[in-house]
Amino acid sequence: MSRLQHFLYGSRDSIPMIVGILPFGLIYGALASLAGLSLGQALGMSLLVYAGSAQFIAISLLTLGSGTLVILLTTFVVNLRHVLYSAALQPYVGGLAQRWRVSLAFGLTDETFAVVQRRYLARGMAEHGQWYHAGVALALYVSWVSSSLVGALFGQSVPNLAGWGLDFAMLATFIGIVVPALRSQPQIAAALVAGAVALLCHSWPYKLGLMAAALSGIAIGVLLERYKTPASGEDGGV
Repeated sequence: MSRLQHFLYGSRDSIPMIVGILPFGLIYGALASLAGLSLGQALGMSLLVYAGSAQFIAISLLTLGSGTLVILLTTFVVNLRHVLYSAALQPYVGGLAQRWRVSLAFGLTDETFAVVQRRYLARGMAEHGQWYHAGVALALYVSWVSSSLVGALFGQSVPNLAGWGLDFAMLATFIGIVVPALRSQPQIAAALVAGAVALLCHSWPYKLGLMAAALSGIAIGVLLERYKTPASGEDGGV
């Protein structure tokens, strides 16, 4: 198959994620407008930041009158999870040219990772894997930016859009991301521990509870993986 075909397949495989992104983008655009951001500012954040959870947090902090340093610190902590995504994808994209790595890094989101990771695990970088990755990333990026624009333009004309429960679509999307990836006992344990810690640490400032949850889940997963894997040389011999 050609590079274009792989690019289009990536875009097609993004459709389930787009279903969750569109209402989330609408809500973001509406809230950004209500918070006093201009159309250019609201759209510019989606174009340049492109991180839904960080953008929502930034809007809420702006509404509360928080300082720039607090906003930057909080969004930085929330987005630290992308370091984990990057580490997981590095074996596949590490050998690409710099222009590819930079472009794909900008488009790395939870949804992008979920789609491309399944493809890389199944087929690696064979058959223009980077073009499939680019198709996923671009389709999701366009969906987020366009839905943000519509929300910023028309969100104020729809009464209480944020209270319609549209954010449930994103919750369902994340469930769809996580559950199929849980294929072993260490992975299930890591998810359960991370979820429990996230609930217990929900009140921590600057969203530090999210990092505590992520680190706790990683620690449990690594420990259980090591427990399952016999140490080298343990073959019953003397």
